[in-house]
Amino acid sequence: MDLAAYAVEAEVEETHWWFVGRRQLFGREIGGLGLSKDASILDVGTSTGTNLRMLADLGYRRVVGLDRSDEAIRFCAEKRLGVVHPGDVCDLPFGYASLDLVLATDIIEHVEDDRLALSEIARVLVPGGSAVITVPAFQSLWGLQDEVSHHIRRYRLPALRNAVETAGLRPVRCFYFNYLLFVPIWLARQILRVFDIKISSEGQLNTRLLNRLLSRVFDFDVRTAPWLSPPFGVSIFVLAQKPIETRRPMGTILPRARTGERKMLNSSSQFKRRTHPSVVRCSFFDTDCR
Repeated sequence: MDLAAYAVEAEVEETHWWFVGRRQLFGREIGGLGLSKDASILDVGTSTGTNLRMLADLGYRRVVGLDRSDEAIRFCAEKRLGVVHPGDVCDLPFGYASLDLVLATDIIEHVEDDRLALSEIARVLVPGGSAVITVPAFQSLWGLQDEVSHHIRRYRLPALRNAVETAGLRPVRCFYFNYLLFVPIWLARQILRVFDIKISSEGQLNTRLLNRLLSRVFDFDVRTAPWLSPPFGVSIFVLAQKPIETRRPMGTILPRARTGERKMLNSSSQFKRRTHPSVVRCSFFDTDCR
């Protein structure tokens, strides 16, 4: 993401209608999972911390964030939204079956190999664990926000569902959302393109009155989309589960350290060996972690 776009997001995410509505949607879906407040949760691709804010508000105590951007990590630290470590969704520094919940909201559209990213999410989930995944939808909606966010693609629901299943996860709930604003957003992006309007982020296209109005529209949208299952939307939501019968392949040593990489697995105090010497588990959640 462009640095200027990070700055805009950091400034607006607490109150902007889009971020607030998404947190409400995610909070309801996560609340329905019946997780313990001590569940091990990863927010991968934290950006400036909107999901960390939500998880803290929901009372979860063992949450860690991961992001490739030093700028994103800095913003999360400045806002005291929780612990965020540098890392890559395609190479997660966690052991096999070590997390109860992974949030990957608007992240896999940033990576070349989205199937590898989804496979990594499946790998680190405990059997029966869940993943909350969102992506931007419909290539026809490509616009300024995709460019400043460094997106590679937008999705259709069938293709995303197939990718999730191929990674070894079982889609539980899948639907488009932000369907009520699909046409207005498409029109706004055409206007921005035709008139070559230069802004750092679409998040700047807001006023107090407009934010109040769109908050009500989007609140209705995210409340109805799960049961209405509209045929289109600006975004796609997937709640997926790792099958309980999943077994780790015999002889696998995880995380998958490569030659010359991840020396931190052997030397950092953030990791320790547990249960069996062939399995390295990330201990970001431990109270003795420094």
